[in-house]
Amino acid sequence: MSDLNESPTRRISGLTATSIVVANIIGVGIFTSLGFQVGPLPSGFAILMLWLVGGVCALCGALCYAELAAALPRSGGEYHFLGTIYHPALGFMAGWISATAGFAAPVALAAMAFGKYLTGVLPGVSPLLASLAVVWLVTPLLLGDSRLGSGFQNASTLLKVALILGVIVMGCCGGPAQPVSFLPQAGDGARLVSAPFAVSLVYVMFAYSGWNASTYIAGEVRNPARMIPLSVGLGTLLVMGLYLAVNAVFVRSTPLAEMAGKVEVALTAGPYLFGAAGTRIMAGLICLGLVSTISAMMWIGPRVMVVMGEDLRGLRWLAGRNWRGTPRRATLVQFGLVNLFLLTSSFEQVVTGATFVLQLCSFLTVMGVFVLRHRRPDLARPYRTWGYPVTPLVFLAVSAWMLCHLLGSKPTESLVGLGLGVLGLVLYLLSAKNPAASPPAPLNHDPE
Repeated sequence: MSDLNESPTRRISGLTATSIVVANIIGVGIFTSLGFQVGPLPSGFAILMLWLVGGVCALCGALCYAELAAALPRSGGEYHFLGTIYHPALGFMAGWISATAGFAAPVALAAMAFGKYLTGVLPGVSPLLASLAVVWLVTPLLLGDSRLGSGFQNASTLLKVALILGVIVMGCCGGPAQPVSFLPQAGDGARLVSAPFAVSLVYVMFAYSGWNASTYIAGEVRNPARMIPLSVGLGTLLVMGLYLAVNAVFVRSTPLAEMAGKVEVALTAGPYLFGAAGTRIMAGLICLGLVSTISAMMWIGPRVMVVMGEDLRGLRWLAGRNWRGTPRRATLVQFGLVNLFLLTSSFEQVVTGATFVLQLCSFLTVMGVFVLRHRRPDLARPYRTWGYPVTPLVFLAVSAWMLCHLLGSKPTESLVGLGLGVLGLVLYLLSAKNPAASPPAPLNHDPE
């Protein structure tokens, strides 16, 4: 019998897994969040600390997910982890949320942003047609040979990182600097424990979302016990460095008053970085970067559907792959959902409502590190969370604060998100009546 790590289904290299993590994290959040932060936090030091705290929290979560992925090396992310550690129904709920609001809707959001930014380069282009076009162009690449998809993902992610590095270099070398200091100033200590800092952290964590991307495809990664921890760890660290640098560039180059309250903060900074043609140049750079984001999420989402289809007869038709290992049916289903969201624009409310329950799933997954160590101390763990138990506790503390804040500030949207989860439970009950295979058994008791 061949080694699991050398199985033909494990086609994805560590480089591609890391590229997927980077591409999933770097999306529209980094180019839109700063405008909501500089108004209540007019301090270069506070802004950098905000992105540093968010990055550390994301890294803590990534290291915890890495332990679970190394010990339970199967694709599916939270679907697999929660179904194995707690109960299959809870896993299905998480998978349902991930496959719909967690991937399909954000793909549509990124495509919509692509169309909007493309009008900054080509004013006569229809944003909707441009959004549809980028999805229709990327999907055939993912439906073909997985090696072609890997090459495209690696190249597009490398281009995205190069473009951001270009923005950083231009910000450091060109144009006059604004009178902002990145060293602690009077009043900065109070800002770090203020309500605006806490509120802004929610936007920062949204911009860091995607740090767990490679755990969704663990079953296709070569040597997952080694490559999954490396991909989530290195990918998150790389993005953290880029985020700190690019936000420092925006703050250094552009007056804070002009960015305050602006959604398209990158376009506001464009003229200060690139001169008169700066808006068009920045829009073009963002469009190119969004192609990588769309590709990465279109790759991962179908893998969640495949694993769900393998476990439940009602969804078995989603589990099919072609001879190259590509999940064509699941990819086409996600492709259809993305087009539906783009044509109806109804996905925005779903994404907002799912924020609460997505964070809750991450909370339960990281808590699962403690649960699994208690219930299965004998389970082989090729990788153990660095800094345990402090690392998971940091993530859980920040997540608990965010959940309380979201529930208090947006109770309607939070309840809608929970309703989406309940719908997933109903679908599980309907699909599990005639299971195709035994779902992962919850680890309630060790056999006696």
